[in-house]
Amino acid sequence: MSKNQKIAAASLLAVLVIALVPLFALKGAEFGGSDDAGSQMVETIRGEGYEPWFTPVLEQLIGGELPGEVESLFFCLQTGIGVGVIAFGFGYLVARKKYSGKAEQGGAA
Repeated sequence: MSKNQKIAAASLLAVLVIALVPLFALKGAEFGGSDDAGSQMVETIRGEGYEPWFTPVLEQLIGGELPGEVESLFFCLQTGIGVGVIAFGFGYLVARKKYSGKAEQGGAA
C-alpha cells in the first residue's frame, strides 16, 4: 500500500468516525433543523398564539405539509444548484485569466 493510499484510507476512516459517533453516542436525540429551532423560539417569545406570516408555496399547492424526504430532496437540489453556479463562476474566472494571458502574449509576438 502506497503512502497516498494510506493517507486516503486514514482520512476516510476519520470521516466515518466523525459522522457516525454522534449518532450512536446521543441515543434518542433529535437532530432538528434551524427552521424548527426558530419556530420554537418565536413561540417561546411571542406565546402560543403566533401565526406565521405565510405558508410555503408547495404546501399550499398540495394542501398539506411535505414529507421530510421531499423537503430533504428540495434542500439537496437547492444546494447542488448553488454549488454548480459557484463552481461555474470560479471556473469561468480561472479560464478567463488563463486564456487572456495567452491571447496577449500571442498578439504581441
